[in-house]
Amino acid sequence: QVQLMESGGGLVQPGGSLRLSCKASGNIFAINTLGWYRQTPGAQRELVGTVSGSGSRTYGDSMEGRFTISRENDVVYLQMNSLMPEDTAVYFCHGNIQSRAWPRNFRDYWGQGTQVTVSS
Repeated sequence: QVQLMESGGGLVQPGGSLRLSCKASGNIFAINTLGWYRQTPGAQRELVGTVSGSGSRTYGDSMEGRFTISRENDVVYLQMNSLMPEDTAVYFCHGNIQSRAWPRNFRDYWGQGTQVTVSS
């Protein structure tokens, strides 16, 4: 089995910063991309950013600038600066990962989500 474990969410004041971490673990053969999505109640999950094994980054609309994604092997980080109340959401870690179990297809895995609340 493959697991993605997030940490680092919480309550922060507007203008503050938070750093989220997510570690992929388990029966992993290879990792393609790791990244972050976020979701608010009643809305679709939206892309924050992803990073490939080679370090190539992709950001969602309006995410680049205040949000920086980085990766060290099987851990992906999301540095969030100048946070605003509209950044309040559940942030989900995502991985496109190849398990050691057959069939060895790349498939998408999700973490449980971590709540980020931006409020004074």
